[in-house]
Amino acid sequence: MRPENQQYREQIVERLKAAGVTPTQQRVEIAAILFARDQHMSADQVLAVVNTASPRVSKATVYNTLGLFAEKGLVREVIVDPAKVFYDSNTSNHHHFYHADTGHLTDIDPAAIQIQALPSLPEGTIAEGVDVIIRIRDVD
Repeated sequence: MRPENQQYREQIVERLKAAGVTPTQQRVEIAAILFARDQHMSADQVLAVVNTASPRVSKATVYNTLGLFAEKGLVREVIVDPAKVFYDSNTSNHHHFYHADTGHLTDIDPAAIQIQALPSLPEGTIAEGVDVIIRIRDVD
């Protein structure tokens, strides 16, 4: 999905600026795809969508931009395993099901999971967040 609405693009530019991100053409293109709706996309999926019309954005630019967006809190990085990272446009507090058969990630309402206590944290650290990923697989 690639929204082409000028007003939407202006909102993207303002959102990037508010997060301290310089809104280059490539960053706006990538953000337009990610922010069109709440979704989970890998860097390769973003690359494929952003370059549907004609290749304009390099793989390195997509990876660097996604890393910057995650650093600035515009997207959430969801690492389901060392080789599979999703970028979640829903930055609210929530958890995920990861369907191992399909590679699909879906949201879990945070109220559906209750964590009673966390272990003691190492000295000099604070908890930044708790991410729960429940891996599921189809039954045969």
